[in-house]
Amino acid sequence: MRMSFTFRFIPFLAAIIVALIALSLGNWQSHRAEEKQRLASEQALQASLPPLDIQSLSEGIAPAHFRSVRVTGSFIAQWPIYLDNRPYQGKAGFYLLMPFKLKDSEKTLLVMRGWLPRDTQNRIQLPITPAPEGVLQLEGKVRESVGRVMQLGSEPALQSGVIRQNFEVAELSKVSGLKLENFIIEQISDTEDGLIRDWPQPSLGMEKHRGYAFQWYGLAVTALLFFIATGIKRAS
Repeated sequence: MRMSFTFRFIPFLAAIIVALIALSLGNWQSHRAEEKQRLASEQALQASLPPLDIQSLSEGIAPAHFRSVRVTGSFIAQWPIYLDNRPYQGKAGFYLLMPFKLKDSEKTLLVMRGWLPRDTQNRIQLPITPAPEGVLQLEGKVRESVGRVMQLGSEPALQSGVIRQNFEVAELSKVSGLKLENFIIEQISDTEDGLIRDWPQPSLGMEKHRGYAFQWYGLAVTALLFFIATGIKRAS
């Protein structure tokens, strides 16, 4: 008993197309894993540096994302924003955000002050969380944005005290008339306001991308093996 191979063009073309698509997608997933590995290294580097005093930065210069920073100023209590669908340890709740005016400066930053639970009886009832008064010093980490969640229904108009699922800093700057910087401070220091500041770490998902890349590369190999297997015939 011997084996022979018969070349067939259509199965060959189909195998090549599938293999090329799978290789392309595998390469894209590998590239995303490398990008997130670099991001993780950048996060670790910024976390190892001492807090940066934002007041010392020149005009137009923004601190690196994830950098620990120190700011001195006062909260603008008239513009609280509540981000909905931000659970903590299985409990429904909000992130409270508020503008923060830097001392002796025209700069205003948006600060994520902390997490607070939702009223289980009335979902739109907000607990009273007064902002610390006067000039104070805060420490926190620079974040690019507040992050986005899957939006359910339409959003209400952005206004003081609104409950929103998602929003952009530029939108708040336009509506409020405040000249906000295009980054956010995730507050770490305690201001004795009862808010929880156990912030979740950003999910990078490097292993997920590597796993997807392995699957796509496996599909490319499978397509070629399938073409070879279908062309082999037994002959006496």
